[in-house]
Amino acid sequence: MESIVVKGGRKISGEVVIGGAKNSALPLIAATLLAENGKSCLENIPNLRDINTIIRLLEGMGAEINRSDSSLTVTTTAVENCQAPYELVKTMRASILVLGPLLARFGKARVSLPGGCAIGARPVNLHIRGLEQMGAEIEVEHGYIIGRSKRLKGADISFDVTTVTGTENLMMAAVLADGTTHLRNAAREPEIIDLAVFLRKMGARITGEGTHTIVINGVKKLNGADYQVMPDRIEAGTFMIAAGISDGDIIIKNAPLAALGSLVSKLHEIGLAVEPLTEFKEDELLSGIPVRIKRQTSGLHSLDVKTMPYPGFPTDMQAQIMTLMALAQGTSVISETIFENRFMHVFELQRMGADIEVEGRTAVVRGVEKLSGAPVMASDLRASAGLILAGLAADGETVMSRVYHLDRGYSGFEKKLNALGADIKRINE
Repeated sequence: MESIVVKGGRKISGEVVIGGAKNSALPLIAATLLAENGKSCLENIPNLRDINTIIRLLEGMGAEINRSDSSLTVTTTAVENCQAPYELVKTMRASILVLGPLLARFGKARVSLPGGCAIGARPVNLHIRGLEQMGAEIEVEHGYIIGRSKRLKGADISFDVTTVTGTENLMMAAVLADGTTHLRNAAREPEIIDLAVFLRKMGARITGEGTHTIVINGVKKLNGADYQVMPDRIEAGTFMIAAGISDGDIIIKNAPLAALGSLVSKLHEIGLAVEPLTEFKEDELLSGIPVRIKRQTSGLHSLDVKTMPYPGFPTDMQAQIMTLMALAQGTSVISETIFENRFMHVFELQRMGADIEVEGRTAVVRGVEKLSGAPVMASDLRASAGLILAGLAADGETVMSRVYHLDRGYSGFEKKLNALGADIKRINE
């Protein structure tokens, strides 16, 4: 089994390039199932376990996929098998994103209930309810969602709670439906905007992405299209915190700064300078620009964070910013409102000397002068990044097991950090 060994105490410096956004690439790949004609070429695809999983999923359905470096060419003309088996779906929740495209184009789907990180319940009832409103017949039996529909129909759908994958799934279902669909209380994430732009290039008629109401006018068919995935805002944010926790000085050459407003605000508050090196336009959420990150104060300051749907503070950055809080002066408070079980990394940070107390969905973090290297275990994708960040600042050596969590969402993470001057290696135990 692989582990990652981090020797702490090194300041990182230099330049780093962020990969394509995992949370954008996955729905974009699923959306290629909607193309009746032609091939889609997706650029800036990250090399991740989750990407490999969805590629295998589509290949099992009959898609022809060719991969070269960060490019992915997908032809779905010959897709016939409308099943997503448990063996693949169990490792990645985003596999549910094939449900909407399959029902929209083929009128049938058999998709296993999803798995993924153990960070709490993430029910798919909102996906199912929306598809039923569009005329699909849905049954859940033996661990599978089984859907049928002669042709989906436009509907006025209001989500009880904001859901990113639910919004994406129903967007993709609605583009081939008869009539007009309104998605109300829709998620506003930049990755949803990325998906809408790609679907329009395929021939879809969509307006309102980035707001709480998305309007889709169904069309008869879609064709393949070429598209470049936006830079990963969570990876960019993780490297920003890496600079801060190591007292380093780095330049992210393609940071999607406009999509990171809530995080950057908190980083300024805790004592980091995040400086754009070229013209910054707040409305260009999908664009990357060079940004320099370093400490602007001698120490780190405490702060309070509440995770919220976009444009609020992202839950996917909660574990990483907690590592900064652990070394900040004073007492900080994190309130986790998205997932009920996303503080499992706290126990590992405590092993490294962090002073953190959890009650329900609130963590109280009292800053300490230093952390100490220790054996730790990753509990989920973002926790794994948080523990490596803690290891950068810790005295001595930190050994993190369950590396497979990291590989689901960060491509070459330790290699990029080593290129900046860190001392990290991957070992087989």
